[in-house]
Amino acid sequence: MSLSVFWFLPTHGDGHYLGTSEGARPVDHGYLQQIAQAADRLGFGGVLIPTGRSCEDAWLVAASLIPVTQRLRFLVALRPGVISPTQAARQAATLDRLSNGRALFNLVTGGDPEELAGDGVFLDHHERYVESAEFTRVWRRVLEGETVDYEGKYVNVRGARLLFDPVQQPRPPLWFGGSSEPAQALAAEQVDVYLTWGEPPALVKEKIEQVRAKAEAQGRKVRFGIRLHVIVRETNEEAWRAADRLIAHLDDATIAKAQAAFARTDSVGQQRMAALHSGRRDQLEISPNLWAGVGLVRGGAGTALVGDGPTVAARMQEYADLGIETFILSGYPHLEEAYRVGELLFPHLDLEVPQIPQPRSVKAFGETVANDFRPQKVSQS
Repeated sequence: MSLSVFWFLPTHGDGHYLGTSEGARPVDHGYLQQIAQAADRLGFGGVLIPTGRSCEDAWLVAASLIPVTQRLRFLVALRPGVISPTQAARQAATLDRLSNGRALFNLVTGGDPEELAGDGVFLDHHERYVESAEFTRVWRRVLEGETVDYEGKYVNVRGARLLFDPVQQPRPPLWFGGSSEPAQALAAEQVDVYLTWGEPPALVKEKIEQVRAKAEAQGRKVRFGIRLHVIVRETNEEAWRAADRLIAHLDDATIAKAQAAFARTDSVGQQRMAALHSGRRDQLEISPNLWAGVGLVRGGAGTALVGDGPTVAARMQEYADLGIETFILSGYPHLEEAYRVGELLFPHLDLEVPQIPQPRSVKAFGETVANDFRPQKVSQS
């Protein structure tokens, strides 16, 4: 099975070291464009754009990079509770049309409670998933061309519809990651690609089996992806030295502060990430070539595959054998590490490189009349 490998756009910052301003790098549009174009040329299948108050807006970043890339797909966050599902569907269809079918969407339900409160979201973990399920049901059906009436606990729409369809049919794919029981139930019912963070293979296998069984019970199939960092060098020894350098400026106080901030969240996935290292520096290789040092100070994905090209490729194949089809990778700094992955790792993978979308014919319509009807061409007798 060919593997799809995505890269990451560091809209929350980039640099040579974690947890310090030492070696930090300004991240502006020119730099993000460099990373996106490098990923596009090297054969990455797409880029994940993060979301949150510490990040540039993912939708605007994606829209700005469409004209300077050819094949790259953009995985953009959907945030239930801060936007209506109908408006989100219109935005999704627009981004898909503007990119000629290169838009993907990542449902994000959780986060730091302080950040959620700042966005006006005060629901607890369970209720956020109730709202997310309602949001997603409407979002999917509207994008698939239905006129939707829906009355739920949190989402209520009447006559919700699109006038202009997305390029991808029946709609752009929906991605999602979550480790809790409500998250897995949501994935089984509505999601196309289920993402897990980079836990040891045995734990990933358990998750995949759980989600797959829940989806099959509903007559559905779900594809699987994994989010990991990567440190690849010409030799294993050099790769492990690079991992040590990445956290060379971390002190215990910085680690403790970061771990305390992560502990505020009710994310089960974040709790599982923290349990892999327990804030300790001396037990960071949690599985062969799987290193948890990133998670000492970074929320979310906190593990990296470390080694030379053949070694990292072999570890990726172990995940692929479990059912993982897509790998979303990243490394610090993201521009240089994209080239290292392309040059040192890609030759050892059966890589799926997306084709450049071909121009498509677009129907001509006049101005929409009365917010509903497209004018029809009048035949001449």
